[in-house]
Amino acid sequence: MMNEIGQIPIAPPNFQSGFVGIIGRPNVGKSTLMNQLVGEKVAITSSIAQTTRNRLQGILTTDTAQLIFVDTPGIHKPHHELGKVIVNNARTTIEAVDVILFVCDASTPAGGGDRYIAQLLQKTNVPVIVGLNKSDLVTPFKKEKNKKTYQQFIADKPWSYLEFSALTESGLPQLQQSLTEKLDYGPYYYPPDFVSDQPERLIMAELIREQILRQTREEIPHSVAIVIDRIEQQPELTTILATINVERNSQKGILIGKQGAMLKQIGSAAREQIQKLIAGKVYLELFVRVQSKWRKSAKQVANFGYFQDNW
Repeated sequence: MMNEIGQIPIAPPNFQSGFVGIIGRPNVGKSTLMNQLVGEKVAITSSIAQTTRNRLQGILTTDTAQLIFVDTPGIHKPHHELGKVIVNNARTTIEAVDVILFVCDASTPAGGGDRYIAQLLQKTNVPVIVGLNKSDLVTPFKKEKNKKTYQQFIADKPWSYLEFSALTESGLPQLQQSLTEKLDYGPYYYPPDFVSDQPERLIMAELIREQILRQTREEIPHSVAIVIDRIEQQPELTTILATINVERNSQKGILIGKQGAMLKQIGSAAREQIQKLIAGKVYLELFVRVQSKWRKSAKQVANFGYFQDNW
């Protein structure tokens, strides 16, 4: 049954809905997990830590529930204005959601970052599920050994506990069920066919940034900000002009590459991903511009679209 707007159905009896905050230290697989749960790519992934910057929401709707996953940046010690915004947004999420999924890395023992997050979560009344991700990457013996280090700091807390692998999808049905059970009865927050609340322009920029991280690896770690300058949509082709902002001339040289080879490689890979997003042909043109020390400038950080969340 549709409401008067004609977009969001009226929820059936006993329908459960709410917001699930995905929390964890950098590079534990939060974005990969959200993409798998939602069923489509709505967040970029990379082997490089701290790739998530914006608070991204992925939406999973079933016959009986709607879960809005909030993929937060990895909580870490900030070193610049951008880092402060990123970490503050992750902390803000803790009190703004209905359930918290605290993702840890089963392939390594618990560390100081995990314990720090556990201390933050101990102060909240929001239900917490601790999820050990990457359980497929270690031997059973090492997994059990690592698991004990996590059990030590959650033993005295009323938190649920699950193991899964976002990569192989093992354990994800059980995780989805456990998260749903923590939600109250509620309405549809978004139309059932939505998989994200983010505008396409933002996702396009993130897909370009993902390819920069993948193609340049450690040479251009986190010094890039992507601005979509123009989008022209025609029946057969979408033209996108975008600027890659970096902090140093040396980074610009790396991104462009010899005779423009690297920039062409980045553009080609990003174009393929964007075409999947919009389900149509794309012409993508990239430019590179130097904006010295932009991550240390609160104004520049805001200009490039990174804001403090005000839930």
